[in-house]
Amino acid sequence: MVSLDDLKLPPHHIDAEKSALSCVFIDNEVMYVIESVWLLAADFYQKEHQLIFEAIKTLWQKRTTIDVVTVSDELWKWWENLDMIGGVDYLYDIASFVITAAAAFDYAKIVKEKATLRNILQACQKISGDCYDQQPVIDILERIEKRIFDLTQVNLADSLMHIKDILTARVEDYMEIVDNPQKLEDMKVNTHFDWIDACLWWFQPWQLIILAARPAMWKTSFALNIMMNAAMRAKKTVCLFSLEMWSEQIVDRILATTANVPMHKITKWNLDESDFANLWDAMDKLSSCNMFIDDQWAVTLAELRSKLRRLKIEKWWLDLVVIDYLQLMSAWWSKFAWNRVQEISEISRWLKEMARELKVPVVALSQLSRNVEGRPDKRPQLADLRDSWAIEQDADSVLMIYREEYYDQYTDRKWRADIFIRKNRNGPTGEIELQRSKENMKFYNIQ
Repeated sequence: MVSLDDLKLPPHHIDAEKSALSCVFIDNEVMYVIESVWLLAADFYQKEHQLIFEAIKTLWQKRTTIDVVTVSDELWKWWENLDMIGGVDYLYDIASFVITAAAAFDYAKIVKEKATLRNILQACQKISGDCYDQQPVIDILERIEKRIFDLTQVNLADSLMHIKDILTARVEDYMEIVDNPQKLEDMKVNTHFDWIDACLWWFQPWQLIILAARPAMWKTSFALNIMMNAAMRAKKTVCLFSLEMWSEQIVDRILATTANVPMHKITKWNLDESDFANLWDAMDKLSSCNMFIDDQWAVTLAELRSKLRRLKIEKWWLDLVVIDYLQLMSAWWSKFAWNRVQEISEISRWLKEMARELKVPVVALSQLSRNVEGRPDKRPQLADLRDSWAIEQDADSVLMIYREEYYDQYTDRKWRADIFIRKNRNGPTGEIELQRSKENMKFYNIQ
């Protein structure tokens, strides 16, 4: 007699399915996370969940709000399947199944893994049936090979291209630039520091640029100068993620630089009428710039990528992203969260992938290790990059800042900064000396 224990259901996890769907209702941007694991409607075990996910995908493609009202309307309008899933009441149950979307990646991954196990079982059953039917061995082996191959393609995108196709596309790009020179100018993101732009051939889309230094080397000030030059001089759309400073502190620095008002007068609230006049003029100039600031601390890569995608869609373009700074980021999805070196490696790889996906240069500030302090020569080297060698590997360019004045108070090089290009995939390396204003933190080329 067959017992109930002998009747095994295919691998599935209903709670994980409900949780994944619930996360989408809580935060629509979770769909970016779900897309990253290639989750399909067929991956859900329960038919009701398949229908709900199909409706969610349709709304997502239309960039429409995803909630109980819109999903129920979509189910009724296109499939008339609202009653099949249990009506609006079941949608409300799903929407309130979890209280936070923080674990969306884990839920989606569980659903995908269970679906893959079911596909493996199905393939094995078909192979077993072919053997019992005693079909020709060569045919069975060919089908086995095909089925195993199909299973391994679950998470793969078609990225293999013949060089002929790539060459054709590149020639079209060249011709378009020749016919429309302004397009090249639109692509350029200059630092407006002559020697740096000449060496790097400006910041290009798809690039990850690391700006590294020890504390008190003015790396945040230098990054803000680059961002302001791009936004104010070239009218670029720029975005800063500050994981260390409040947005108000950042704006104070930007105002001091733009208005030519000493920073200490702003921080001490010691402003006269002349200062206010300069600040109002600076505010008018800055208000017309496409400059965005996010000061959320401990931002994750998924959140950062989601915000940038949304910004690019809403503003139609994005020219430069600055992150201050890399070591303060977290990868909550990482299996190496217990190992900081491995976690930083994954973060740098994600930043590189994000730059390629969004076609935007990403400037990530980075701390240097304390090894610098133990050497007679304090000038930074690539080996000083903190937490991971992968930062050096993933970066297209690595810029490092050094202040002689910090280590030698009697030097005659006051308020000077040496900018070292330690890595450059597009050209030479070297160094340049820049002058920084004592009052408003603005950098200048030295003639």
